Amino acid sequence: MTTRTLYLIACAAPPARRLHIPVRAAQEAGWEVCVVLTPSAYRWATEDAEGEIEALEALTGHPVRHQYKLPSQDDLLPPPDALLVAPLTSNTLAKWATAISDTLALGLITEGIGLGLPTVALPHFNDAQAAHPAIARHVAFLREAGVTVLLGDTGFTPHKPRHGDLDAYPWQAAIDALPA
Repeated sequence: MTTRTLYLIACAAPPARRLHIPVRAAQEAGWEVCVVLTPSAYRWATEDAEGEIEALEALTGHPVRHQYKLPSQDDLLPPPDALLVAPLTSNTLAKWATAISDTLALGLITEGIGLGLPTVALPHFNDAQAAHPAIARHVAFLREAGVTVLLGDTGFTPHKPRHGDLDAYPWQAAIDALPA
């Protein structure tokens, strides 16, 4: 049996507090899942949710990564067959679209485009952030580069500031958008 490896790359947005949901859904869809967090998402997981990192490691069977390894260190994760960037913040969206790779998460998703990895992005930001003119340009640019960005009718609809509904975050739409 061939194993397909999915990197779930999460940014510091409220849905990152529920990563067990997409991990389990992806596993049910036949994916081996590895979790990579932005530094801020990692800080949230270690400071605000006691045992969250350990729970994700137990669920996936892999260490949760959040920073680059040293050149002398072995890779601890198998290479990815696909990437799921969720939740994707406006900050990471802007850096990604401009090829900034100052974190492990950004390095992986920036490189993923060049490697031709199937990549799905599920944003999470409010409608005030979404109204910034650069957001539409960044989304269009990533879509042109082959990234499936699930924003609007195809996935996440931005909410009013401080009025997000965690239960409405469309994790399953992201899992369904991954290659079969």
